[in-house]
Amino acid sequence: MRTYTFDASALWAFLQRGKAAARVAGLLNEGMHGRVEILMSAVNFGEVYALIVREQGTDRARTIIGGLRRLPIRVVDATMQHCCQAAEVKVRHKIAYADAFAAALTIENKATLVTSDSDFRRLGHNFPVLWLKP
Repeated sequence: MRTYTFDASALWAFLQRGKAAARVAGLLNEGMHGRVEILMSAVNFGEVYALIVREQGTDRARTIIGGLRRLPIRVVDATMQHCCQAAEVKVRHKIAYADAFAAALTIENKATLVTSDSDFRRLGHNFPVLWLKP
């Protein structure tokens, strides 16, 4: 089964219903039918929560997050091991620490990263990325 890792921009695109939302919705649909696995670091999930709080307030953010629990996204906790792996990726590739969690999770699970964040280009051409158009 193919595995995808969402960074914050992937889930945010879905919530914003922008150009990339249809692509993300397609992956979520595949996940609902058990054809793909979708992972997301708790750190990146927290980034999305912060964006919702900033734009719509805490009460609305909690409601939206509650609805997201029905999606086929397995949120992976930021364990000590994940924190260290992310730190190594951050230092090696000079990317933001939160982005490094998505990258490390992708590496650990031999997944494909789903993102619109061009900073991930620093990981090189061999890093598996499904690029979303913002």
